[in-house]
Amino acid sequence: MEYNVNDVAQKIMEGIQKEYNGFETVNVMVLGKTGVGKSTLINNMFNEKISDVGVGKPITRDIKKIKLPGFPLAIYDAPGMELGGDFNVDKLLNSVIDVIDNQVKGGDISNAIHCIWYCISTPSHRFEQTEIEFLKKLLCKTEEYDLHVIVVLTQSYSKKDAKILKQEIEKENLHIVNVVPVLAENYEIDDEYTAKAYGLDRLSIVMNNVIPETVKKTFAAIQKVNVDLKIDLAHKIVASAAALAAATGAIPIPFSDAAALVPEQIAMIGGITAAFGISMDQGTIMALISSTIGATGATVLGKTIVANLIKLIPCAGNVIGGVISGATAAALTTALGEAYIAIMVMVCNGNLSVEDLSSDSGKNEINRIFCEQLKIDRQKNGDTKELE
Repeated sequence: MEYNVNDVAQKIMEGIQKEYNGFETVNVMVLGKTGVGKSTLINNMFNEKISDVGVGKPITRDIKKIKLPGFPLAIYDAPGMELGGDFNVDKLLNSVIDVIDNQVKGGDISNAIHCIWYCISTPSHRFEQTEIEFLKKLLCKTEEYDLHVIVVLTQSYSKKDAKILKQEIEKENLHIVNVVPVLAENYEIDDEYTAKAYGLDRLSIVMNNVIPETVKKTFAAIQKVNVDLKIDLAHKIVASAAALAAATGAIPIPFSDAAALVPEQIAMIGGITAAFGISMDQGTIMALISSTIGATGATVLGKTIVANLIKLIPCAGNVIGGVISGATAAALTTALGEAYIAIMVMVCNGNLSVEDLSSDSGKNEINRIFCEQLKIDRQKNGDTKELE
């Protein structure tokens, strides 16, 4: 069987959607007093600005669930904890515990709370006794369910103040995971100085270490502050695809049947795209294919892919006697996957935009990245060797 570029692009799109559909929803409860910057924290952690959407679905009188259609994240948002009034400490604590109990007792792991952020504003300079008692009571419940609480010091414009407050909280010896100072977005002090955002990458690592394995893949994809988490996930996808390719080539594949490798490579590219949480249309996928493999229009893939890559990858192996070995199949798949990861990293880091991928300059940049990844020798004039 042979594949043209349009076929491959369509199948990659289907693969991406399949991956997204398979993501388990990450459920995060966010607590803290009024004005601590919970919305700013949430919106700068994840790919979508989920806190800007409506008022959410009421779960209890005090807690609402905020979720975007098709985006595997649910935020359980509690009103600001106050010393009195409708949302006093005891009422809020009862509401939080009710939600935790009901979600766990419901038996559906996809609805269970996976992590709690308790937010304290660093400029307040205080960890009040009311908050200490609230957290102690909350931790008694969360420990029953192996549910972890992270204290997030929001609005940490001053790292010195954040350090002092962190030490004050740690003196209480609460059974929390960690205290993480965060400035979720750049903050302009005056015309001459802007405090740079920091801490979200650290928060992502702390959270990733305590959430259940079932949602770690989702979290890596939907968070936008730690590219390393995405890269680690993508490397696992490449390793898995390479192992499948090696198995496919365990009985050497006739070169005429090289297209047998393509479904595994399609699934790999779809999985990597989903892991980076990058939205692409079919035209962009086609541009990526033509810029890397060198196939355009109705040019068939399969033999074309393998023939090009074998010529380009040092020590990938040879087509001896008209067959492709398992080792060569794995090497080809790994090289393609690693090159694609390099491109996705460029997009995540802002060095390439999704729109750039379809432009002539973008295609040239993709080709350059791809050739560097495959260690292609340059022509004497310094230009990248064209893929045929």
